[in-house]
Amino acid sequence: MQQQLGLVTFLVREYDESIDFFTQSLSFNLVEDTAMGGGKRWVRVTPGSTGSGLLLARAATPEQVAQVGNQAGGRVFLFLQTDDFARDHAAMQAHGIKFLESPRRESYGTVAVFADLYGNKWDLLQLGRFPEPHALK
Repeated sequence: MQQQLGLVTFLVREYDESIDFFTQSLSFNLVEDTAMGGGKRWVRVTPGSTGSGLLLARAATPEQVAQVGNQAGGRVFLFLQTDDFARDHAAMQAHGIKFLESPRRESYGTVAVFADLYGNKWDLLQLGRFPEPHALK
């Protein structure tokens, strides 16, 4: 049996502001936005055309609202993998993404932590190959 991780639930305050953030600031694809009645929507976004994605779920209870922006308890929540760190780092900065640190090289690749519109921490990550140092400015 072959398996893959399809979707990760991502708690949001509002659907439309989240769609705007993911599609405009991070260049994700809006794959689906279907009304489900009662104000609920089935909203899927993906960083590419295939593979895993996020299911944007509007927080509906006080407990869920309290977790928006803190879905991993202050740790890095998600890892956005790229094939060109310097390109995506520059594009994200141009779209107002707040990086919490300067890019750094680790044994596994080049990485920098950024915050999404709610404050969740993400890694922008290029595995293995290192960009030229001047490209990381």
